[in-house]
Parts: sequence; structure tokens; C-alpha cells
Amino acid sequence: MKRPRANLSRLATEKPNRTSRGLDLKTAREIASIINAEDERVAVAVRRTLPQVARAIDLIADRLRRGGRLIYVGAGTSGRIAALDAAECPPTFTRNRATVQFVMAGGVRALGAATEANEDSPALGRREMSKKNPGRNDVVVGIAASGRTPFTIAAVEYARRKGAETIAVTCNRGSPLEKAANLAIVAEVGPEVVSGSTRMKAGTAQKMILNMVSTGAMVRMGFVYGNLMVNVLPRNAKLSERAAAILEQAVPMRGREARRVLKAAGKNVPVALVMAKASASRGQAQRALRSAQGNVRRAIESIRQS
Repeated sequence: MKRPRANLSRLATEKPNRTSRGLDLKTAREIASIINAEDERVAVAVRRTLPQVARAIDLIADRLRRGGRLIYVGAGTSGRIAALDAAECPPTFTRNRATVQFVMAGGVRALGAATEANEDSPALGRREMSKKNPGRNDVVVGIAASGRTPFTIAAVEYARRKGAETIAVTCNRGSPLEKAANLAIVAEVGPEVVSGSTRMKAGTAQKMILNMVSTGAMVRMGFVYGNLMVNVLPRNAKLSERAAAILEQAVPMRGREARRVLKAAGKNVPVALVMAKASASRGQAQRALRSAQGNVRRAIESIRQS
């Protein structure tokens, strides 16, 4: 079915911004000040979405505990922001790279080059989402500043029909994407400094929201201990130092001892932390973490209680 075209001029993110009138006549300092002042509005707009963000966090955490996945879908700037969050979640929170994924209009090539035509195709959206085989344990998050991108809407609709929970992240109220999803997070950031350039305020709002939902879900699952990034993968010198510093703070212990425990744990920070906090062997720590589904605090408590 052919979708009706939306009148872009009616979208808040497409309207001219009165604050930035005559922008091309401004000095560099004036341009920076205008952009900065407009950026301050983003945090306020995102703050208004916190009830919906909290619901999304609990929903995602619940499905991930069941073995499901978080799958982002988007086009253009929204898709690239989604891909960035998906790429950064595994090394930060979990060793399973399949846990957080992304679907991008135009595929991986579109991450570095514009492929705008792809975002107009509902058929492509359905086809690309079908490759992920979404189901009832998955959460699919569609991201579109306008809320009207056909590729993203079709992908979300497809996932919902297959039983996946669906979330819309957009910057315009009452959009087709909002209506297509089970839950909508709408950050109304208003007109852009450069009219229609939603890589600016809308993009910043989307990045902030994705930061919150992915980080919040991983924290709820126990992949953070206190506020420490305990699932870091020490694959280079910097990350090895970070891993040792995490043990120093969490246990606490001296640097030399932290490196010794980390080595005994096979450079696995959660295992090392459980070993050190619960006075456990490597095998005990590994078994406790498996039983606790990777929740570090629960693994420590289970050994202590036994």
C-alpha cells in the first residue's frame, strides 16, 4: 500500500528557527553561541521523556534476561547514531555481540556515505528486518527524527507483527512511527539552527536517549558494579590498565594485586571481581556468574551466602 506523503513544513524539526535568522552573517563566536544556546534546549526536551525512557529500560532488560536482543533500526543520521550505540555496547557491557544489533537503510555502506533513496522503501525495511528474524523476546527500537521514514516504520511494523516489543524514538509528536510502536519516546527539540538539519538537536536528543536505554538496561541486568564498567574487555594496554583500576576501586586492592587476580581470572574482569570480593576460585566465580546470568553483584552474594 502506498503511504501518503507528509507535509514536512508541518514538522517542528523542519520549521525555520527564529533564533538563527541571518546565521550566515554572524561571526564564528556568534554562530557557536547560537548553537550552544539551542543545544541547551535538548536536555530539557529529553528530561520530559524520562517516564517513557524508564519503561523502555525495564522492557529491554526484561527481554534481554530471557535471551532476547535489542535491535535498532534507522536511516541516515538516526541509523548512524543507532549503529554507534550498537557497536559500543558489547565491549562496554557484554561479551555477546549478538545482544545489541542494528538495521541500517542502505546497509553498512550507508554508515559512511549517504544512501537516501533506501529510506523511502517500506519493502526494504521489511526485508532487512526479516533477516533478523525478530520474535517475542526481542525489542526493536525505531529511530527517526521526523517519525515518518518509510523504511523504519515498515521495519518496526514487521517486528511488531512477529511478536517483538517495539519502541519509537522520534522528535515529532503524533508521527506514523509513534503510532507503529508499542511505546514511544518523543523528544520535542523544536526547529534546528540550520533548518531541517536533524543531525543537530534531534541527533543529540536521539544519542542521549539511546545512551540511557542501553546503559540503563545493562545496569539493571547487573553488568555494571556500582558505577564501574566491570565488563570491559582488556584487549589493549589502555583497557588492561582500566580493568586493573576497576578492581582496585571495587575490592579495593593495590595495583600489583589487582593485576595478579586479573591474570588468574584469565583477564576476565567480572570473574576477577567475584574471585576477589567473595574469596572464590576461578571455577567458583565462573559458575556463580553463569547462575546469575552475568549479574556480578548477585554472583558475589550467592557465593558469600553459600
